[in-house]
Amino acid sequence: MKSPRRTGAGAASALVVLALSGCSSHWGCADTTAERGEAGVRVRVEEVTGRPLDVFAEVVDWRLEPHPQVPAEGDQVHFRFRFDGADDMSDPAVDACAVDEERVALGCRTIHSYQAFGPNGSPIGDEWLAVADPERVTGVLFVPNDQSYVGPTCEEDAKDGGGPRPPEPARAGDRL
Repeated sequence: MKSPRRTGAGAASALVVLALSGCSSHWGCADTTAERGEAGVRVRVEEVTGRPLDVFAEVVDWRLEPHPQVPAEGDQVHFRFRFDGADDMSDPAVDACAVDEERVALGCRTIHSYQAFGPNGSPIGDEWLAVADPERVTGVLFVPNDQSYVGPTCEEDAKDGGGPRPPEPARAGDRL
């Protein structure tokens, strides 16, 4: 029959070894990156897993004009947009890009659904995009991938990181 004292000491030693080995490895941590969805004037926002949300982002209109705060910088892309289906509990975000006739992004920025609520409860927001060659702009498109939350990676935090991630944000030069 084993001594209770030896069994307890052996179990404690085994727990210490397991705890130390778990701290020094990336055991169980995995990062995955979503594929970029099809950009459009009206898109259904997608979670990082690719599952569509009941939220639609739409470019209402756009035009080239000088920004009122920096008119000397020349024309910028001024666009209006809306998010249908977003609520106070969620804040989906999509990339908005000014594109040329071949759908090459000339300038992009991330737009959050909370930005679509203007004064007096208007469901339409507006934003500006500065681009190097505004005369090449033929439209503004939204990329449907939700960019609202990007948690830590396995490399940054092996214990709490990992999981699905949105694609890299759209930027100038990307073909959408």
